[in-house]
Amino acid sequence: MLAAAIAVAIGGVLVLGLVVRDRHEMTAAHRISERVGYNQAARSKSRLYRSGPVGRGGWGTYQLPGLLAQTRLIEAKDSWDRPFAVVTWPTLGHCAVVISCEPDGAGQVDQEQIDNWVGGWGQWLAALGHEDGVIGAAVTVETAPDTGYRLGAEVRHNLAADAPDVARQMLAEVIDSYPQGAALVKAWITITFSSQTRTGHRAKEDDMVLELATRLPNLTGGLASTGAGHARPATAQEVCEIVRIAYDPAAAVLIDEARAMGQRAKLRWSDIGPAAHETFWDKYRHDGAWSVTWAMTVAPRGEVYENVLQPLLAPHRAIARKRVTILYKVLDPGIAARIVESDRRTSDFRINSSDKPSARLEADRMSTEKTAQEEARGAGLVDFAMLVTATVTDKDKFAEAVAAVERLGSQARLQMRPQFGSQDSAFTAALPIGIVPEQHLVVPSSIRGAL
Repeated sequence: MLAAAIAVAIGGVLVLGLVVRDRHEMTAAHRISERVGYNQAARSKSRLYRSGPVGRGGWGTYQLPGLLAQTRLIEAKDSWDRPFAVVTWPTLGHCAVVISCEPDGAGQVDQEQIDNWVGGWGQWLAALGHEDGVIGAAVTVETAPDTGYRLGAEVRHNLAADAPDVARQMLAEVIDSYPQGAALVKAWITITFSSQTRTGHRAKEDDMVLELATRLPNLTGGLASTGAGHARPATAQEVCEIVRIAYDPAAAVLIDEARAMGQRAKLRWSDIGPAAHETFWDKYRHDGAWSVTWAMTVAPRGEVYENVLQPLLAPHRAIARKRVTILYKVLDPGIAARIVESDRRTSDFRINSSDKPSARLEADRMSTEKTAQEEARGAGLVDFAMLVTATVTDKDKFAEAVAAVERLGSQARLQMRPQFGSQDSAFTAALPIGIVPEQHLVVPSSIRGAL
């Protein structure tokens, strides 16, 4: 009897560890697996990285680490003769294109126009479900301090030769004082394609690039009604600059200064990685900066309006660079119909099995009913996630930046959790280069879905 009691107690503890979840939907088994994985990485020293001439790689370049180690960058021209960059993962057969956007924002815009933008964005996402080979999409909004070099170059280029001295002095004062407290906001949309054809064969890389060149004009043209502003494909140099500045924020000043002087920083994909990085349990050190990345665990509940993420997207004085990335997995229309019907039946079962259903159950039922109606009228269904990365160049300001992001997440009605033990991978996944995280897991997504 004593042995049986001990066995039952141990079994009960194990079951509770697999069933009981916290507010982030994490079980004790999840937390233990995170710690075990991090400890294994620490023992094998895989959380350390050194590159360059004195690195351990042997080829002397600043190769990108982790999930980007085996990527390639290709540049081609689309049907409108615009150069565009393609990031490829040869082992997975993935190709990603980056679209640079210049959104105007919602300031001084009528509510009717904002509603049209929201509707246009929904239609664009739904159209992705009918695009062959699309396995993921992402929207990235980055805020950072403005260096002021772009303004100085624009003023000097347009300054009249016979301008009065007073006007020259005033413009010089504006150029000197503008960078203090000014922020730069950039936005990108990334679309990831799979080279796997319907017959099960993998298309060649050159054929994929040629196909993307014919499809890009339609994809960028569809963004005109979404509020994304002028949308154009990013060039190879622009993608290199995005990644280089993310790993080394100090490089932004040099790149802007070179551009202001009429030059262009010539970057190579094989030399834009960090010289060194080190992954800690709750933070990530890369070159001269410190970063931490959060993942959304619970989306905003209740009515969600277009400005729900405004506090999180706005610049903040305590954060040197802040990157908010929303990852989308566009579902096939056939699969979407089955999912919404399954959610509808589940919601009905919960309501009918309770004598006094709670207000939350009633709200969930209304939500699933509305989702089913919209899907039946042709709306698309997507799975989405969110990653938020905060970067500082001064370690003494790290704690303040962490507190600021957590406060902004609460204002946006989000529940977020730091990516403990995998900060380097989460940092990379938040970059606008087309990573689909579930495709890089040790345990394939198909097996995880079955479990």
